[in-house]
Amino acid sequence: MAQSGRSSAKKSKPSYLYSIIGVALVLFLLGTLGLVVIHANKLSKYFKESIEVQVILRDNVKEAQAIALRDSVAVKPYVKSIEYVSKEEAAQRFQKEFGEDFINLLEYNPLYASINIKANANYVNADSLRVIENKLTQQSIVREVSYQRTLVSKLNENVQRIGLIVLIICGILCLAVVFLIDNTIRLAMFSNRFLIKTMQMVGATRWFIAKPFDIRSIINGAIAAIVAIAGLLAMLSFADKVLPELNGMRDNMMIGLLFLGMILIGIAISLFSTHRSVMKYLRLKLDDLY
Repeated sequence: MAQSGRSSAKKSKPSYLYSIIGVALVLFLLGTLGLVVIHANKLSKYFKESIEVQVILRDNVKEAQAIALRDSVAVKPYVKSIEYVSKEEAAQRFQKEFGEDFINLLEYNPLYASINIKANANYVNADSLRVIENKLTQQSIVREVSYQRTLVSKLNENVQRIGLIVLIICGILCLAVVFLIDNTIRLAMFSNRFLIKTMQMVGATRWFIAKPFDIRSIINGAIAAIVAIAGLLAMLSFADKVLPELNGMRDNMMIGLLFLGMILIGIAISLFSTHRSVMKYLRLKLDDLY
């Protein structure tokens, strides 16, 4: 009898291992999508904040007036960064970029001084930039306001389209995660159905029977999540070596929240599925277990 018990215990151990591996793989898939979403948001923000709004000043504007306008605009909530570029600096930049000394050729500098603004991502949309443009053009020293209007419109359209697609994928994947983890746990618990029924037949209460399985499910869920997180960290480390630019876009706080969410999801679904399976086998008759 003791030998039979030991044999039964040995058979139940692999099921826990398979359960942990199965749950870890599903959580890894969920975590990968979470990282894609986090980096997509950062990438979208990076592109939006790279768009430059150029406030071109009139030709007779004094530098003191231009700097005063720059300082007054710099405190606005839509400004991420701002710089004043004089006529001389504009000429130097043009010559450095295109390699042509056009001033000697024309014998005068045709470029205008400007104030270059990079707006916060939340303001990089057609409506907000139009309002900003209208306010800036009211300044007497401003000749015109220039930015890539078509690029702004296309960028926002693509961000919205991609966001909707990712949202749909997230919804489908969340349902798949719940189903796959639940199915994995139920298969793992199937090997313990006779043990559960035997404990019930000798007079153990439902809580007494379920408690060790519930505790074990919490531990297994946490282990699976940690394994999945370790896999994601290894993937991030590899990505940093291949694409070092991604490191600058990393949002450690959001990634930390993602990892915490994975641990909670792993524990919650494992506990729910395990407890439900135990209750199911306790309700079945002995003949129904075969």
